[in-house]
This record gives sequence, C-alpha cells and structure tokens, in this order.
Amino acid sequence: MKNRPILRVSLIVLGLIVLIYLFLIILPKQQHLEGDNPFMSGEGNPPHIIAHAGGIYEFPENTLEAFYNTYSVDPNAIFEMDVVMTEDNVIILGHDVTLDQTTTLQEVYAHEITYDYLLENEIDFGYKNPIPNNTFNEDGVFERYRNEDGEIVSPLDVEYPEGVEPRHEEKFLVTTLEDVITAFPDTYMIVELKQYGDLGLEALDEIIRLMEELDDEYNTFERISLASFDRGIYDAYVELTEEYPELMFSPQEDSIRKFYVMHRLFVTGLYRDPVTSFQVPMGQGAIDLTTERFVENVQAHNIAAHYWTINEEEDLRTLIELGVDGIITDRPSFMRSLIEEYYPDHYQD
Repeated sequence: MKNRPILRVSLIVLGLIVLIYLFLIILPKQQHLEGDNPFMSGEGNPPHIIAHAGGIYEFPENTLEAFYNTYSVDPNAIFEMDVVMTEDNVIILGHDVTLDQTTTLQEVYAHEITYDYLLENEIDFGYKNPIPNNTFNEDGVFERYRNEDGEIVSPLDVEYPEGVEPRHEEKFLVTTLEDVITAFPDTYMIVELKQYGDLGLEALDEIIRLMEELDDEYNTFERISLASFDRGIYDAYVELTEEYPELMFSPQEDSIRKFYVMHRLFVTGLYRDPVTSFQVPMGQGAIDLTTERFVENVQAHNIAAHYWTINEEEDLRTLIELGVDGIITDRPSFMRSLIEEYYPDHYQD
C-alpha cells in the first residue's frame, strides 16, 4: 500500500517522458533554406552529377579545363572544387595548402606565392605527383597527369563551348575561383575552403568579398555553397548567416554526427543547423548512411543528400536507385552513362 504513491508518480513521470518523446518525433523539420533548394534533384529526377574537383579521372583536378570537360558531359552538372588563397589574396583552385602535388614547385605553400607569379611564369597544374601524407615533394619526382585510361591529356583534348579557346596548348594554368564563376554563369558550385585557422578566416573573408562583388551579375549567393572540414571555418559560416541569411553551406563532421544520432533516435526535428546540403560517405564502419529513412530525414529539412567520393559502378547504381540528390564523383562521363540507362529521356533536348 505504501508503494502505491511512488508507483503512481513513476507512471506519471514515465507518461510525461513518452509524451515528450512522441512530441519530438512529430516535431516539424526546420528548413533553413526557403523555397526550392537548387542542390536537390527534385522528385522524379536523377541525382545531380557533382564533378569532384572537375572530374579527377578525366582531366587534371581543379583546373578550368576540367570544368569545361564536365560541362560538355552535362551542362547541368554541379561543380565541386577546392580553394586556397595566395600571398596576394587571390582565391585559386587547389586541393592542398601546398602546390607540390599538382605542379613542379617544391616546398611551396599557396599563401607564400603570388597569383601573378603563377600566371606570369605559366606554372603548370597538370601534374599528379606522389606526395606521401600530403607532405612536401622533397624527392623531386614529377609525374604528368594521366586520365583513367592512362593517357596524358592536354587542354586541346577538352570539348569547349562554341567561342571558347584553350588558354594554353600544353599547360593547365592556374585557375581562380573568379575564373570559374564568370566562365559558367549559370552553374551551381560547391566551394571547399582548404586553409584553416587565421589564414582560413582571411581566405573566407576574401571569398565573401568576391561573392559580393560578382553577385549582381553572376548571382553568386544563389548558386554557390561553401564547405570545409575545419570546425572553426564552419562556425564562421554559421556566424555569417547573421549578415548573409541567404548564404549556403554544408556542415562539418560534428554537425553530421549530431544529425545521425537524432536520426537514430527519431528526433531529427531537433536539428537546427542552417545548412543547405550534406556531403557524406556511404557509411563508416557499422554506420550505414544509405538507408531510405536517412535520406528522407535529410530531405525533410530541405537539405540535399550528397555522397562522396563515389566511383565504383555498384555504388553509383545503389545511390541512383536510392534517390539521393547528388553524387560527387571523379567520373562524370561514366555517371552520365548510368543516368542515361536509368533515365533514358533525361538528356533528350
């Protein structure tokens, strides 16, 4: 008899917990981006081809020529690129904070060399040098880029739009973010900032300045989504939304982990990070990120579900069949061939 009040209180508390949990389950999903999300593919459409650094298996990474090639494959493809800032505050394309991997320059940080020097000396970004652990190329081994078929390519091998001429007959010259924005005025882009710390924040300021400068003519804030693996840079993106509420960007790993835990607990309505797209692997260890429920939970927030970096046919087919919004791949031409198989009318004029 004496235990009945305790039992009654326990049942009431348990009932309240259940009610709160049920409320959290049905909590509406916040949508940071109002209206259509351009990085989502839309119902009934195939995933976007997202050319990783322009399509690394087809042309040298992060070069203007690689993006012209992707454009010839699919003019509606999304461009994914990596950027760093030079000593003279120019945002150029490059995967690493050093230039050893893609040029014949050795022990050179991007922020220690000027864009003018790179351009005036026609430094060739058409290399794919073996750099252990992304360290300096101290052994002096330089290897010309070869495509997936083992062929050495040149800028003359690119299929350019009418009226566009190669910048150089043999070399892949340095490419700036402004080059890509202005050459492709209607293309959506994912721009990943590779520098971090104070230098990364300075580079971010320059990116925002450039986007502001070009926005009236090139609608930069409507078609560029920023990215970074660095927590400090991601936090800066979030802070910038106070001044630029339209700014689009993807989350850093901590934010994705948070979403995944909420997903497993059926409470993704609690997710409030103001992001536009997720760039995630298909899985990690025992974690499977290719379930229908995970994709649906992401898309319910008006967030695009993008997967990286997918090159194997079986994986590409899995994601196409799953209905994801975009696939980041080194093989844009091969992905197009699969899309044509699944969606035979998609590329019809």
